[in-house]
Amino acid sequence: MDAETLSRVQFALTASFHFIFPPLSMGLGFMLLVVSGVYLRTRDPKWRQLAFFWTKVYGLIFALGVATGVVQEFEFGMNWADYSRFVGNVFGSLLAAEGVFAFFLEGGFLGLMLFGGNRLGPKLWFFATFMVVFGAHFSALWILMANSWMQTPQGYEVVNDPAPARAVMTDFWEVIWTPSFPPRLLHVFVASWTAGSALMLSVSAWYLLKKRHVDLARANFSLALPFFIVFAITNVAVFGASMAIEVTHEQPIKLASMEGLWQGTTCAPLYVVGWVDVATQTTNGISIPCLLSVLAYFNPQAYVTGLNDFPGQPLPPIALLFQVYHLMFGLGTLFAGAGVLGGLFYLLKRGKKGDPDRPRRIWDARWVLRLFVIMVFFVEVAIIAGWWTAEIGRQPWVVYNVLLTADGVSPVLSAGEVVASLGIFLVLYGLLLVLFLYLLNAKIQGGPEPLEEVETVDVGSLPDTFRDVFRKRDRADVGDDA
Repeated sequence: MDAETLSRVQFALTASFHFIFPPLSMGLGFMLLVVSGVYLRTRDPKWRQLAFFWTKVYGLIFALGVATGVVQEFEFGMNWADYSRFVGNVFGSLLAAEGVFAFFLEGGFLGLMLFGGNRLGPKLWFFATFMVVFGAHFSALWILMANSWMQTPQGYEVVNDPAPARAVMTDFWEVIWTPSFPPRLLHVFVASWTAGSALMLSVSAWYLLKKRHVDLARANFSLALPFFIVFAITNVAVFGASMAIEVTHEQPIKLASMEGLWQGTTCAPLYVVGWVDVATQTTNGISIPCLLSVLAYFNPQAYVTGLNDFPGQPLPPIALLFQVYHLMFGLGTLFAGAGVLGGLFYLLKRGKKGDPDRPRRIWDARWVLRLFVIMVFFVEVAIIAGWWTAEIGRQPWVVYNVLLTADGVSPVLSAGEVVASLGIFLVLYGLLLVLFLYLLNAKIQGGPEPLEEVETVDVGSLPDTFRDVFRKRDRADVGDDA
């Protein structure tokens, strides 16, 4: 393979591995705010205990996300120098804004969130947590702006003087409000919240199966389940549908490739499963008649353009794109169904009617709990498949209809250099994945710590000024609880 192909493989590897963590950190951060907010409202100590536990998990996920994200910044310059030179005035400005406005905000409050829970008091700690979570979402917003510009570029012009040619921003608001940005932003945010609620459900269900921390697990499961149901259903029915509409109007070749639609037709079908034979230009499998026309135009008789309607246009890897898109779509539908199933089991109760202590049926439905234990892994697969769908569908353009991927690679890069760095990444990321899973498992196995172990502050070891602060805080907390 040449340097371009190897660089694409390397960036796909590093970006896909990195993309495990930002959705989890945004989603878990959102749910952590919910748990902390419930504590502020109820003053029930179990919610504070759960908040401290999930903060430790959040810190681990955040650390891996930062470590793996920095790598891509270097890849832009080392593997994709011509791309960086061409789009630096536009793409580079958005990445710089992400670092200045979002990442420093997030990092500035991170220490207070991770280590200040038993020092700041519940309200100040909630504020620090909110700022970290807000910073994570604000950071994702700038990244999505940059990526959306690559999908549907506008607000720029290509200048050739001085050479080489490069894209120069002409309208900042057009650059950030590209047609693909609003639906992509909502789709990614809700998918991330789905992942966060799924992680809470997974750990809570595992505790229930093992009969550990049962009261905490039941409370956490009961809190996270409604969020998961709402996020899973709306992400398929509302935000996923809005993405389909945007792709229909802005990237029709991508839409036709995602569905393996060769001939444009009215009442276009949507495949549930299948495969594409590029040589014979046919797509085989199980399809639902007219559903693609309905999703794209809200009209079962609407005409959807096919790949043969674009003669001479470069096409993406259709067979691969078809599979990853249907993996995302199928799993998303599965999550919605699993959420409804879990909701039904939660509403059902055992025992005689009229008994106020009747337990919920889901606590004894072990197969349902096992389903939720593994749900978070499938949510992560679906999110990565969605990212692959967006990026593979844009090919062979790195900036859609403006700059080919082949023209963005570093001109002096050799295949041997990429092979060497790719091998290092494979080993390093394999070790990081093992370390992450080991530490995550250790934290889950350890479970939430008793409050008396994490709320204790050695006041005697503090300076006089700080002793008074902590004594006043402790008296205030006792008064609030009373």
